[in-house]
Amino acid sequence: MESLSKIPLFKGVEPAQSERYARSCIWKDYDANELVIDVDDETNDVRFIISGRVRIILRIAVGKEVILGEMGEGEFFGEIAAIDGATRSANVTALTRSRICIMPQRIFLEILRTEPDISMYVLKMFAARVRALNLRLGEHSFLQAKHRLYAELLRLSRPRTGNPSQRSISPPPIQRELAERIGSRREVVSRELNHLEREGHVQKARGALVLVNVNELQRRISEALEE
Repeated sequence: MESLSKIPLFKGVEPAQSERYARSCIWKDYDANELVIDVDDETNDVRFIISGRVRIILRIAVGKEVILGEMGEGEFFGEIAAIDGATRSANVTALTRSRICIMPQRIFLEILRTEPDISMYVLKMFAARVRALNLRLGEHSFLQAKHRLYAELLRLSRPRTGNPSQRSISPPPIQRELAERIGSRREVVSRELNHLEREGHVQKARGALVLVNVNELQRRISEALEE
């Protein structure tokens, strides 16, 4: 039988109880680019990522979409439908070959009722997501597309090894996906990235996009918010 031991959420659960929860779950493999959950699905289980990576996308009827983020090993999704019983609010697609644990709604709700530490973990996770969504909402309300791009580049980047004053994104982001993240068009992203490169604020390196002048990007965002 598969185990829940790789899922951080269940680290503090008694082994016997964890085993009982696991018996009610299903483990399923997904290929890269395979649909895991579609928007408006009426399923209400919770999905835990054992291995691999998925992308969460918000799609609307006219065909437009916004990338809300990615999740990897140990993270989970689908808890909103499990809690409120409504249809799925986003599309989830596997980015790489992924193994996912599917937990029935009744088991997840039982865990929330009987495991206070897990309930608090989930509440803190919701709080973090609300804060992140509020930040995105503010950016879409007050910033032009180019400033939203700067903010997204900073979010996606990590400190560059050997040069702590710079940050890098590896692998380099796909322009179409950047556009979907900030609610703009690929042409806008391409034009602004080229402009930043000519100014020397970003640089293409082998296997990465380097943010050479992080302070300048942050300064431009701050000035745009003050206007």
